[in-house]
Amino acid sequence: MKLQIIIRFILFFFCLSMMVASAKANYLEGVKWYNNRHLGSMGEQASEQSINKSINFFLLELNNPKHDEIAALYLLKSYYYKGEFAIQDKQKKRKIFNDGKILGEKYIIKYPNSAKIRYWYLVNLGSWAKVYGIITAAKEGVADLMKQHSEKIIELDSQYQNGGGYFMLGAVHYKSPYIPFLLSWPDNKEAIKYLKKSLNTGKPTLNQKKYFAKAIIEDGQINNAKIILNEIVNSEPDPKNIVEDLNEIKEAITLLNKL
Repeated sequence: MKLQIIIRFILFFFCLSMMVASAKANYLEGVKWYNNRHLGSMGEQASEQSINKSINFFLLELNNPKHDEIAALYLLKSYYYKGEFAIQDKQKKRKIFNDGKILGEKYIIKYPNSAKIRYWYLVNLGSWAKVYGIITAAKEGVADLMKQHSEKIIELDSQYQNGGGYFMLGAVHYKSPYIPFLLSWPDNKEAIKYLKKSLNTGKPTLNQKKYFAKAIIEDGQINNAKIILNEIVNSEPDPKNIVEDLNEIKEAITLLNKL
């Protein structure tokens, strides 16, 4: 009898250790495929293969107490990457960004003090608004949501993602339409102020530079914008963000050709 009890305990702890090892393996595999998301890309057009594997592994880790928060964060990053750079079909883009929007809303409630979750929720929400259109975004109150969460990110961690909260706040001021009596706070001067703050926090990213250039173009600062856009065009893409950086360079070239 005692022997049977001992054997049961051994089997229990063996199974438990296997479950823990499996969960850790899922998480590490997800990170590995996310870090190699650029594999198979053709210039600025990403492949779905690696990012799909990343998504599948992190989905397995949702609700795992050890990895739940970080798995959600990586999923938000992965959904954005897949929808923005790997998918061309508009309906598929809508699906993936809607997944990101829903996931972000759920995990902001679960982890209200995570600047990281809020930031990547906003990244997905911005892309969601782009593919669903101005009217749908207005009905959802996207501009106000982005302003609210950007300010919270600044409060929680102003340094995160090289001043990501400042960047998001500047971007929403730049992109949101001024609508009297309905959406009266968007202001390009405020966009320039906050985008400049983001550039002065951490290491300036190509995306931050691009938005700052767009905002000062609206302000009539064409020559300064050309200098910044040329900096982007002549920059060396970061191997860790090769697809993202190549897209920024391509857009900078397009903007320069219009000036």
